[in-house]
Amino acid sequence: MPKMKTHRGAAKRFTKSGTGKLQRNHAFHSHILTKKSAGRKAELGKETSVSKANEKTVKRMIPYL
Repeated sequence: MPKMKTHRGAAKRFTKSGTGKLQRNHAFHSHILTKKSAGRKAELGKETSVSKANEKTVKRMIPYL
């Protein structure tokens, strides 16, 4: 049986935390930042966990993470 291929786009976007949860970056943090508050920009800069609904899909795309 051949090895599974990693989805390279997903591999660049998701990481695994120390506890094994999948982490992702927030959207809306790349441009048009003037109208966003400092607190909002700070929160968007942090990573957050992947939702339960998408976890299975992401794990399938990144089998060796």
